[in-house]
Amino acid sequence: MRLPGTLSLAEIEQLLAQPGRSSGGALRDAAILELMYATGLRVSEVGQLTLGRVNWQVGYVVVMGKGGKERVVPIGRSAFDLLRQYVDEVRPRRVSSEAGQVLFLNRSGAGFTRQGLWKMVKKYARMAGMERKVHPHTFRHSFASHLLDRGADLRAVQVMLGHADIATTQIYTHVTQERLKAVHKQYHPRG
Repeated sequence: MRLPGTLSLAEIEQLLAQPGRSSGGALRDAAILELMYATGLRVSEVGQLTLGRVNWQVGYVVVMGKGGKERVVPIGRSAFDLLRQYVDEVRPRRVSSEAGQVLFLNRSGAGFTRQGLWKMVKKYARMAGMERKVHPHTFRHSFASHLLDRGADLRAVQVMLGHADIATTQIYTHVTQERLKAVHKQYHPRG
C-alpha cells in the first residue's frame, strides 16, 4: 500500500507563511492555503466552495463531496480569520458577473480551476524551498496525519475527510505508525 506524502508541522508553517499579506492576491492565497490545511478539503471542493457554504457564526464549511455527499468541517481560528479578511477586503474588488457566489476568485474575477489551485500550491512550495513534490492533496494528507498524530479519533477524521469507508482513513494510521517507529528508533536506547 502506498502511503500518502505529508509535510511536517514545520514544513506546513513554512509553506503557509509564503504568500504573506502584502496584496489582495497574497491574502487570498494565504486564505486558500490555510483553509486547505485547516479542513483537509479536496482541491475540487476548495474551488467549488461558495460564500453560502461558510458558516460565519460558528466557523465551519459545508462541503459537497464525492458522490454528492454533504459534510460539515470545522474551519479553525487561523483559517477563519484569513477567510473573513479576504471576504471583507479583497473579494468585493475582484467579483465579476460570472463569479456568482464562488468564494475564491482569480485575477479575472472568476472561480479558480483545479489547475489554477495546483499551480498556486506548487509556486509557494518552490518559494519555501521544498525539493519534494507538494500538491493540494498534500494538505489533505497532512491534515489527517497531524490530527491522528495528536490523538484525534479515527472516526472523526473519517467524517471530516468525507470517506465513505473507514478503511480509506486507516491509511493515515500507517503513516502515524511509521512516525512512531522512527521516534522509537531515534530515542530508545536499544532502538
